[in-house]
Amino acid sequence: MALEANEGDAGVPAASRARTLWTACAAHALHDGYTDLIYLLLPIWQAEFGLGYGALAFLRGVAAATMAGLQLPAGWVAERLGGRTVLALGTLLAALGYVLGGFSAGLIGLCVALAVTGCGLSTQHPIASAAVSRAYQNDARGPLGTYNFSGDIGKAAIPSGASLLLGLMSWHYMVWYLAALGAAVALAVAIFFPANLRPVVSDKKIEHHASGAHKGFTLLLSIGILDSSVRMGFLTFLPFLLKEQGASLSTIGSALALVFIGGAAGKFACGWLGARFGVLATVLLTEAGTAAVILSVLVLPLGAVLALLPVVGVMLNGTSSVLYGTVPELAPAGRTEQAFAIFYTGTIGAGAIAPILFGILGDAVGSHGAMMATAITAAVILPLAIALAPRLPAAASVSRDAD
Repeated sequence: MALEANEGDAGVPAASRARTLWTACAAHALHDGYTDLIYLLLPIWQAEFGLGYGALAFLRGVAAATMAGLQLPAGWVAERLGGRTVLALGTLLAALGYVLGGFSAGLIGLCVALAVTGCGLSTQHPIASAAVSRAYQNDARGPLGTYNFSGDIGKAAIPSGASLLLGLMSWHYMVWYLAALGAAVALAVAIFFPANLRPVVSDKKIEHHASGAHKGFTLLLSIGILDSSVRMGFLTFLPFLLKEQGASLSTIGSALALVFIGGAAGKFACGWLGARFGVLATVLLTEAGTAAVILSVLVLPLGAVLALLPVVGVMLNGTSSVLYGTVPELAPAGRTEQAFAIFYTGTIGAGAIAPILFGILGDAVGSHGAMMATAITAAVILPLAIALAPRLPAAASVSRDAD
């Protein structure tokens, strides 16, 4: 039989699986790097164009809103035109947005440029993650962990590379060079990404979906929203807590780096742990650990907090890999892109809204009270994970493949 008709089958050649995974990882690294590049550019734009904090926040919101709001439409278009076409065009569109940004001379031009970039960025998560899950099928948890880890590599590599380029050229030329990198990745996607991934749905999965997977996906989405809220709430208040303990600005920057390094390791490791020990055990471990380490940060001295921060990062980010790996198991048959789009819309949206809500709470009860609220939110996930476990396919509960 033709390979194209069976790309979702577990019999896909190893080379095709690997090509799908590494092309998806390249796209993920670029798109996430493009997303975080905005943080580096905001102070530059403030100085050059005389923008206030409100205008800068609005610029960041334009990119975030278009990226989050178009996840579902991107999934729908991919179902009709093919994931390779949409992802390649989306990557090229994201690069074009930065080209326009380099020509911008004020707030309006930057808004247009970031809206274009956000539109392009919206294509990556639902399409690339669905492609990896379909290429690996029942073995997708570990590869999805690798895929999620690649996004953190991009978040570290592209902004840091951009800062080096800024020592050699103006920010205009810097974004144009990075746009050229985006065009190269778009070309790689057009060449190497699978043309049309068609899922193979087993009788077991059909029976599972007929017996209430819709409620299971709702529980999974709820866990994802709360998990994203905890992560963003914690990161919002961590600098203030460290400052209260006497940390300097350079120490706070190093502390955040420690969290991000631990987070990258957590995404990579917990995807594989979920495959080995199951969703329930891994989520219970990471969320209970998250609540415990957040409370520890509130009471430990500065030196101990800094030593603990990589572990905090592992716990904060580890759950996400397990949740992403579960999305295709609870997705309606043949609608993996749509399921990922809904999931990413919810989690990205929660990540944008949660800091505002926790900030309002912090104004009312103080930073320590708001941080305790993030720990309580993490604890709320535990009964939801227990309720989700019976709705997972048997293979997702505990993996025996390694035995």
